[in-house]
Amino acid sequence: MRSNRSIEIGTGLFVLLGFVSLLFLTTQLPSSGLKLARAKTGYHISAAFDNVGDLKVGAPVSMAGVTLGEVQSVRIDWTTYKAVVTMRIDSKYDKIPDDSDASIETQGLLGGKYVGIGAGGAETLLKEGSQITLTQSALVLENLINKFFSGQASKPADSSAPAGAAGSAAPKKETTK
Repeated sequence: MRSNRSIEIGTGLFVLLGFVSLLFLTTQLPSSGLKLARAKTGYHISAAFDNVGDLKVGAPVSMAGVTLGEVQSVRIDWTTYKAVVTMRIDSKYDKIPDDSDASIETQGLLGGKYVGIGAGGAETLLKEGSQITLTQSALVLENLINKFFSGQASKPADSSAPAGAAGSAAPKKETTK
């Protein structure tokens, strides 16, 4: 009886540990918005896009492959009907020119979205509350596929080849008897 009870306690602890691990991992996902880490310092900037695709809060903000910060919020501006993305940039990255551009990029072919910043050349730098005006919206794969197939459907069949030309390369000689 004693060994049966210890197996039950061990199994219960194992299941409990599994649930705690699952909870921890779900709070660490960028899309969840929940974080167990302390709030990071930095400054906030924003950019307006025509289309952000499926950009989520917590997605990385990077420049030249280096993560500078993360997306804090995505909302719609009802006056311009554009998506406004607010980003937190770590305070150690305080030398970004204010004429830099922002684009919505995809991690791999089917990966998540992130904001990529391309460096400008101005002497003045981004600071708290700055807005990036040069933006490029997300490339939505479904839209490209729809455009491709609608373009293929509207093309007429190729009628430039003469009828029967597909059979042989050289004309046949006629024989007379």
